[in-house]
Amino acid sequence: LKDIQLIDSYYYNKLEFIRFDSNVGKFVGYTELGVKNAERWNNIPSQIASEAAQRETVCLNNVGID
Repeated sequence: LKDIQLIDSYYYNKLEFIRFDSNVGKFVGYTELGVKNAERWNNIPSQIASEAAQRETVCLNNVGID
């Protein structure tokens, strides 16, 4: 179960600008706006903890369905 990964991507005008990857454990920005938001969001411990908890809530509870 350690190889299960949660990716939470945010898009604007069909362009991905920021992503949370549970394997990396932080937000990564892909545009100028995304980089600024990633820096800000990565400095909020509760935001990181909330995203990391989503892996267990969403992925691990549903792994046996498929």
